[in-house]
Amino acid sequence: MDGKSSLGTADTTAFRWRRRWAHWVLATVMLCAAAPAFGIPAFARKYNLRCSDCHEAWPKLNNFGQTFKDNGYQLMTGRDAPIYQQASYFPIMFRTIPVWHRESNNRALTDIIPQNSAGGQTESRITTSGFNISGLDIWAAGTLYKNISFAVQPALDNNGNFHLLTYFVRFDNLLDSRWLNLKVGKFELDTLISEERELFLTNTGGFYQNFHFTPIGVRTSFGLGDHQLGAELLGHSSNSYTRYSIAVLNSNDGQADTPTNTYDVYADFTQGFEIPKLGLQRVGVFGYVGERSTFSQTSSGAPIPGTGMGNRGFSRTGLYGLWYLGKFDLSTFYLHGQDNVFLGNGVRADQPFNLPPGAVGPTWNGGFVEAHYTYNPQLILLSKFETVQMSRQANAAARKDLGDVRVWTVGYRWYPIMSSRAGLAWHQEYSIARTVGTAPLTGRDDTSGSFLMGFDFDF
Repeated sequence: MDGKSSLGTADTTAFRWRRRWAHWVLATVMLCAAAPAFGIPAFARKYNLRCSDCHEAWPKLNNFGQTFKDNGYQLMTGRDAPIYQQASYFPIMFRTIPVWHRESNNRALTDIIPQNSAGGQTESRITTSGFNISGLDIWAAGTLYKNISFAVQPALDNNGNFHLLTYFVRFDNLLDSRWLNLKVGKFELDTLISEERELFLTNTGGFYQNFHFTPIGVRTSFGLGDHQLGAELLGHSSNSYTRYSIAVLNSNDGQADTPTNTYDVYADFTQGFEIPKLGLQRVGVFGYVGERSTFSQTSSGAPIPGTGMGNRGFSRTGLYGLWYLGKFDLSTFYLHGQDNVFLGNGVRADQPFNLPPGAVGPTWNGGFVEAHYTYNPQLILLSKFETVQMSRQANAAARKDLGDVRVWTVGYRWYPIMSSRAGLAWHQEYSIARTVGTAPLTGRDDTSGSFLMGFDFDF
C-alpha cells in the first residue's frame, strides 16, 4: 500500500518527462555517434589497439585485458618502457558521469508538519530528483621501466573534495618469474569481481553490499571493496587462467597517515578452465582476516592514534565464479562474515561486564548473482540480485533478521562511441533496496529506490 499510495499525478508527469527526455538524448547521441570500439583510451593510445581487445564492455575486462593487467600493464614485447613511446604520449585518462537521478526512501525520519507545541517526529516517504555529476576520476597507469609499473588515481568528488584512491608501484617478474610480482602502496584488493569495474552506477546498486556490510552495532571499520594500504605479492600463469595474491595491509581501512598497531591479511586464488562451445569459465576463493582495537591509550581523554588495545578479530571468507553461456555471462558470489563478540557489541575488551546478556559474535551469509546479456557489441543489458542475511545477532535480544539486506537492480549500457581517443556510454538503471527492521520509529522494513540515467564518458 505504501508503494502504491506514493504514485500520483506528479510521478506520472515525471515519468512522461523522463521518457521524452530520454528519447531526445538517444536521438542526439545517435546523430553524433562514431565508429564503435570499447576500452580505456590510455592504453589503446599507447599500443594502437582496439579497446575491445581488452574489454568485453568497458570497463569490464576480458581475459586478454586481465592478462595485460596481471603483466603490470605490459604486452611483454620488450618495448613496454616509456622510452619506446613518442615523447608526446602521456598515460592519463579522465572520466566523469553527468546524470539525472531520482532517489526515494519510504521511511525517512521527519518532523511532523504542522508541528504541535511539543514537536514530534514521524516516518515519511521522501523523494528527490535532479541533475548531478559523479565528480572526476583522473587515472594514470603504465610502466616506469621494463617490469616496473605504476598506477595513480586521484579523484574529485561532486563536492570538490580531493581523494587519492590508488597509488602504487609494482615490481614485475621478480627472479624472471611471472609468479612473483610485488605491489606496494594503496590499491584495490586483487579479485576478478571488482567494484572499480562495476557496470552499475546508482546509489543503491552501484556497489556490492556484501563488500561493505557490517551488522548493526558493530564497530569493525572495514570494506572488502575499499582501497587498502599495504604490500601485495601476486602471480599468474602465462594466460592468467591461474592466479593468486597475498596482501599484508594496515588495519585502518586504507586511511593514509593513520597509525595502526595491527595488520590484516587478504588472500585470493582463481582458476580458469575451458568448456567446449562455451569458452573460459573462472572460479575463485578468498579470505580476509584481521583485528580491530576495542579501546586505546588516551591523552587528556582523547584516543592516541596507533595505540589501540584489546584487539579482537574478524574474518570474511567466500568463493565466486564467472560463467559464460553464449551472449549471457553470470557473476556469482558468496561470503561468510563473522566478528568477535566485543566488536559485534561495541564493547571494550577489558569491560566484559558491559556485554548484554547472551552476547555472542555476530555471523552472517551473503551473496549475489549478476547477469549481463551482450545483445551486440554496442549494447549490454544488466541485472543483479544481492542479499545479506544474519545468521546470528551479536545481541541475543535483537530480532534474528535485523539488518538483512536485499537489493534488485536492472539497467543497460549503450556504447555509441569508444575510440582510442575517447569513449561515451549512455546508461540507464533502476535499483531498489530493502533493509529489514531499520525504520527509525516503527522498526519496520526500510525501502529505498534509485533511478539514474546519464552519460559515462572518458577521454
